[in-house]
Amino acid sequence: MTRNTFVLRRKTGGVVLWAVAVGLLAAVALLPSQLVAQTASTPAVAAASSESLSARQEAIVVIGAFAAAGDITRLGTALNGGLDAGLSVNEAKEVLMQVYAYAGFPRSLNALGELMKVLDARRQRGIQDPPGREPSRTIPTGEALLAAGTANQTRLAGAPVRGPLFEFAPAIDSYLKTHLFGDIFERDNLDWQSRELATVGMLSALVGAESQLQAHMRISLNVGLTQSQLRRLAQVLDNRVGADNAQRARESLDRALAATPARGS
Repeated sequence: MTRNTFVLRRKTGGVVLWAVAVGLLAAVALLPSQLVAQTASTPAVAAASSESLSARQEAIVVIGAFAAAGDITRLGTALNGGLDAGLSVNEAKEVLMQVYAYAGFPRSLNALGELMKVLDARRQRGIQDPPGREPSRTIPTGEALLAAGTANQTRLAGAPVRGPLFEFAPAIDSYLKTHLFGDIFERDNLDWQSRELATVGMLSALVGAESQLQAHMRISLNVGLTQSQLRRLAQVLDNRVGADNAQRARESLDRALAATPARGS
C-alpha cells in the first residue's frame, strides 16, 4: 500500500494527535532542496557529518524517547545532557511540547515540569543556560493555518496525504493539518530535522506504533537525514535508552528503505 493515513486518539486531559501511517509513505522523491529553505532559517546547531549525529542531535533522540515513555527520572538525566550539549532552553521546550502530539498531554506536561526542575537545579549550581529564540513569525489561524499545515504535511511526506480514512472521518484530516503540521511545525525555532529526530525517539518508545515509526523514518530521509545517521540513531537508542526501542527503530528504517527508491547513505 502506498497511502498515508493518520489517526486521532482522545485521552483525558485533551486531544492527543497521533501521526499514524498505515502502509507506506508514497514513494515520491521529495528532494531535500525543497526543505533546505526551511532548515536554513532555523538556529545554528552543532555540526554533524552525514555519517553521524552531533551530541545535540543524539540528546534530542534520547529526550524524546524518555519523555514519550514517561520515564521522568531518566528524562532528567537526558535533559541535563542535552543542555550540556548545546540545546537551548526553548529548543528543549519545543521537543517536550511536541510530545503531546504522539504520547499525550499528560506525558508532555510531566516532561515540561521535569525541565523546570532541571533548569532550577542548574541555576542553583551557577549554570546559566541560553534561552534560545522564540518562533520568528506569528503562527497563522483559521484557514491560513489549515493552508500552512497542509503545505508542511505535503513537503514532509513527499506528496499530498489522502486516503479513505479522511473520507470516513474528515475532521481528523483537519486536526492533523492544523494542530500537528500547522501549530507545531510552523514554529521555526526548532528545525525540522530536530523535530523528526525527536519524533522517531518518541515513537520508538511506543509499543504498537511501528507503522508510524516507519513513516517518520521516511520523513526523516525527506528532511535530509541520511541512512547512516538514522542507523546511528538506532545505536544511540540501544546504548542509552533500551534494546526494544533500538529494534523497533532498525526494523522500521529497514522497511522504509525497502519501500523507497535508493538514495545516498
